[in-house]
Parts: sequence; structure tokens; C-alpha cells
Amino acid sequence: MSMLELRAVTKQYTANDLALNNVTLNIEGGEVVGLIGPSGAGKSTLIRCINRLTEPTKGSVTFQGRDLVGLSRRELRKARTSIGMIFQEYALIERLTVMENVLSGRLGYVPFWRSFLRKYPPQDVQRAYALLDRVGLLDHVNKRADALSGGQRQRVGIARALAQEPDLLLIDEPTAALDPRTARQIMRLISEICEERSLPAIINIHDVNLARQFVKRIVGLRHGEVVFDGLASELTPAVLTEIYGEEDWSKTIQKGGEEADAENEAA
Repeated sequence: MSMLELRAVTKQYTANDLALNNVTLNIEGGEVVGLIGPSGAGKSTLIRCINRLTEPTKGSVTFQGRDLVGLSRRELRKARTSIGMIFQEYALIERLTVMENVLSGRLGYVPFWRSFLRKYPPQDVQRAYALLDRVGLLDHVNKRADALSGGQRQRVGIARALAQEPDLLLIDEPTAALDPRTARQIMRLISEICEERSLPAIINIHDVNLARQFVKRIVGLRHGEVVFDGLASELTPAVLTEIYGEEDWSKTIQKGGEEADAENEAA
């Protein structure tokens, strides 16, 4: 059995708004998958249906052998502790410090009184320091979140998700609000961390070249349906046309290859 199995997942908001249509996917342990597709293709909806931030209309989402769709609220809260979420808009608590935001990733594991008084166990604090060191923010531990740049905020979001010690990462457009250089740094960080921890992840990403550069397996969505599922190297102009529509995709692929070569040389 795969670590995550989606079977005929459908999300229909209204009679005329079918966000997902019969999506079936398998994700193996340690596998990082990039979701691409035009705006409105259902990428964010798919990610949110996995942890039931959005309720599927029908279908099953089986995570580590349990169908999340059938869980009670209490059971779902427990299951979510194993699923880390990294948001496009960071979802940080602006008035709290970097350290406090990272420690909020432990809320599912500590009693309410500890989180309310901000008295986390020493091992959680030590883990948070190690994670902030890994994402390059050890010098910003006591800064408020609203004093950080976009790239720094995303790094806090990554550390907070990892503080959960998740078995799966769901990542919703992590580079959408970032400049090109910072976007590459964030994608490189995510891919390195997933490899280090053999941590499976699903990344909704709007930039085709970033997806081709940092993710091996690509799933292309269009009108809520899977129209491509294969290796990033198989994203030919014909495939990109099927996913996005008619365009001169050869130039995009050429540019992406040049950027990847430059990245490899810099490394």
C-alpha cells in the first residue's frame, strides 16, 4: 500500500463549479511530487482536500492506511499532527516571535496550558533551535514575524511544519510571493530537507521551470483532472500544451535548462 492514496477524489462547490473531477493518485514514502497547472485547475483544492481543510464531495484519501475522509473531528485532529502544511501566505502569527511561531507546530502534542503559557518542553525548544539553524534563521529567533522579509517568513513556515515531525508535507505555492532568486533558494531548501529526511511532499507550484529543476515527479492538472503524471524530464512542449494550452513552450523549456545549468555550476 502506498503512503498516500487518493481514489476518485471530487470536489464540487456548485452545479457549475467542479474544482476536482475523479482525481486518483498514489504517493510513495519519500516521494516529492510537484502539482502544476493553470489558475483554477484545482491544485490548491487538491492539497486542501488531503487534510480536509476542504471537504471532498466524494472519493477517499487514504493516509498511512486510514481513510481521512471518514474520520471524526477528534480523529482528524490527531491525524493532522502527521501532516505538515506550508502556506503561500505563510500563516504566521505576526505579533509572535520567530521561535514562538515555530513552537506553534507542537500544539498538537502539548497540553493546552503549556501552549497558553508558552511553556514548551525543553526538548521541543531544542528541536526548534535546530530547525531554525537548518533553515538559516538562528540569528532571528527573537524577531517578531512581522519584521521579516517574505523569504524569511517562508523559512519560518517550513521550520514550523517540520516541528510537527510530520510524515507528509503539503506545500501550497511556496514561491508565489517571492522574487526569482529567493524562490529558487526556498525550493532548494525544501528539496534538500525532504531528501535529508526521506520526507514525502506534494508541492503546488505555479512556476514550471522551478518544478522541472527541483522536483522529479510532476502531476499536471487541468479543469480539475489529471492530464499528466510523469517525470519532470518528460515535460515536453506537447505535454505543456495539454496542461496549459497553446503557447511556444520550447522557449520556456530552453530557459529552464539554462537556469538549471547555472544553478549546478554555482553549486
